Parts: sequence; C-alpha cells; structure tokens
Amino acid sequence: MRVEVIRVSNNGQISIPTKIREKLSIANGDALAVYATDKVIVLKRVELPTAEEFSQWLGESQAWANEAGYAEADLGAVTKSVRRKKRQ
Repeated sequence: MRVEVIRVSNNGQISIPTKIREKLSIANGDALAVYATDKVIVLKRVELPTAEEFSQWLGESQAWANEAGYAEADLGAVTKSVRRKKRQ
C-alpha cells in the first residue's frame, strides 16, 4: 500500500488522489461518509439505493410489519420505545 500526503485548503477541503478515486470508483458527486476516531479520519463511499430498490425495501418492511401485527397507529409508541432504550 502506497501512502500519499495531501494538504488541507484554507476552506478545510481536501482532494482525494486520482489513483485512489479510480481504485474505489469514486466519481464527481458521489456521497462519502466521514468520521473521526482519536487521530484518524475515515472516509467511506456511500452507495444510495435506487428508487426501485427503496420501493422494494419499503414494500418488504410493510409486509413484515403487517405479518408482525403492527398497524400504522403503533408507529409512534414503537418509535418512543426504541428512542428510550437508546438513551439508556
């Protein structure tokens, strides 16, 4: 693995080297997730679903909820319960 050194601009911007963009198939306008731990910054390409994929997943989720006996009216209570558990 070859390490490349880049510089941060006055606006806090960086440029990902061409070879890395090509290797990871990162194109203009692609979404990247960024997070930091200790002294490490991590960038990860985010692949957003197509409208068709999203529609399919939504249909699968709705079918699961129906099979599990959930109704739309239950959504508020379920959401509050999950949020409460995450805060603990």
